[in-house]
Amino acid sequence: MPTLLFLRTQVLLPAMLLCFVSALRADDWQGVLKKELPLFGHRNWIVIADSAYPAQSRTGIETVVTDADQIDVLKGVLTALDGMKHVRPIVFTDAELSHVPEEDAPGIAAYRKELAALLGDRPVQVIPHEKIIAKLDEAGATFRVLILKTNLTLPYTSVFLQLDCGYWNADAEKRLRNPITPGTKN
Repeated sequence: MPTLLFLRTQVLLPAMLLCFVSALRADDWQGVLKKELPLFGHRNWIVIADSAYPAQSRTGIETVVTDADQIDVLKGVLTALDGMKHVRPIVFTDAELSHVPEEDAPGIAAYRKELAALLGDRPVQVIPHEKIIAKLDEAGATFRVLILKTNLTLPYTSVFLQLDCGYWNADAEKRLRNPITPGTKN
């Protein structure tokens, strides 16, 4: 006959963990985003990922399975960020995205058009996928990263948002630093 300790550790604990993980799935991505955005600041990241995006192992990186359309999730995240005064996104996309042929990934051309329309006139930094992953890994060592994993099944379609200060910019920072740092010029 199993002991009570055995039941707790072998049956109840895994069941409780499964409930917790399930709570971070599907429709709750919006709740997670709503909770995290006031905490996030410059140097935090939000990734709207395709379905094959790997679970990263850094402790500062949290992955939430949305089971939702990627464009819908990106639209929701951008709308939420547009409502924040303290942060603004710097958008990164994979350089590989513009080279993925339609015959290898049916629907990729339509996706690129939809993504371009959604991003509008926002500046987008296009760099190789591995370099973006390295930036995330580095950021995850010190800062929190939220990955919202969608149901999209097209390669190199993840959109990476590095948060920057919404009320301060690089020019203001440079003007601040010039008199502080000896030897620098305007």
